[in-house]
Amino acid sequence: MYVTIMSGNFLHNLMLFGRILRGLGIDVNPGRMIDLVGALQRIEIKQRTDFRYAMRGLLVHSKEEILVFDKAFDLFWQEHDNSYRFWHTAQERAADTYKEILESQGSDRVGAAKTAVKESLGETNPGMAVAQSYSAREELREKDFSDLSSDEIREIREMLTSLSLQLGERKTRRHELGNGVGIDMRRTLRTNLVYGGHVLKLRYRKPKYRPRSLVIIADISGSMEPYTRLLLHFVYCMAVGLEQRVESFVFGTRLTRVTRHMEARNVEASLLSVSQMVEDWSGGTRIGEVLKSFNYVWGRRVLRRGAVVILISDGWDRGTPELLRTEIDRLQRSCFRLVWLNPLLGLPGYEPLTIGMQTALPYVDDFLPVHNLASLEDLVGHLARVGVCRPVRKQWSRVQVGRKV
Repeated sequence: MYVTIMSGNFLHNLMLFGRILRGLGIDVNPGRMIDLVGALQRIEIKQRTDFRYAMRGLLVHSKEEILVFDKAFDLFWQEHDNSYRFWHTAQERAADTYKEILESQGSDRVGAAKTAVKESLGETNPGMAVAQSYSAREELREKDFSDLSSDEIREIREMLTSLSLQLGERKTRRHELGNGVGIDMRRTLRTNLVYGGHVLKLRYRKPKYRPRSLVIIADISGSMEPYTRLLLHFVYCMAVGLEQRVESFVFGTRLTRVTRHMEARNVEASLLSVSQMVEDWSGGTRIGEVLKSFNYVWGRRVLRRGAVVILISDGWDRGTPELLRTEIDRLQRSCFRLVWLNPLLGLPGYEPLTIGMQTALPYVDDFLPVHNLASLEDLVGHLARVGVCRPVRKQWSRVQVGRKV
């Protein structure tokens, strides 16, 4: 993600932070702040530590200032209470930190430092409002996609690009050079040819791991309309953010493969081409027939190398439960892990009472919500932890328990 400096209150907060550092004795002048603003627009920021190190590298120029900077950074960018308490706490704790450094050097500028900090933080006006851009974003992370305004949707889309995407790995049949438990006989013999058999140097190998394949099947029926656009944006981020190819499908009453459309350079053009290609957008839903089409036409092509399948739907189905049960059972047996994402699961008091959802749940490995940005972040973390071992199927465990009885 590249930081958008002019979005929200970020630039204002950045200038306030510069005033704090200057009050603490760090030589932060307008030229350095201009350099920082320009650099943040060109540096890829994936997490908070990237932001910290980028600022510290441009604003801190001595070893003694590192402790002061880190303390001020933690106070300003992580603690967000009401405005008076925030400014007061920052002033006191930052001044005490600077005091410790000055006293360790035998300096008598402690009183001047406290005065400078008070003036920089606006202690003379404790009612000054603080632009808490981070707190606003935290609140936006928990907001349901169906309740977002147009401005909030644009900000959510920007935040989606900052997700650190990674899929769990699988063990392949190949090996690579490394400190493993097995001896690599080919490399060992080749290495020892130069010694004529007098010296033996062993070369070891270890198993090679590769990311798992990912298949996404997204519901674009009328009942999913409040969530469709942002979820397809997330699918696009997965398609362009992961190293391996992501197979993408959308469905209503029929299945449509949109993998190539999700690989476009521009997300808006990608989503526009998908909407123009799909004929049953915002229509009905026949999950059983769609899964049958996927299993018979696409299953052998895309469910390879222990693929993880993500099915995104609210579970409303106009088809027959028997067909859905048969096809989702076949799909689960064909993939390494079947993850069902339901936006309604994040609503208070939700229960899977629809016939389609009750039919499918016994064959789902992971049933997760997907109604806000926080749920998408949890999903990304969950996919990164997908292990080497296949999960215990719930219906298989019931069969085993029945046999024991």
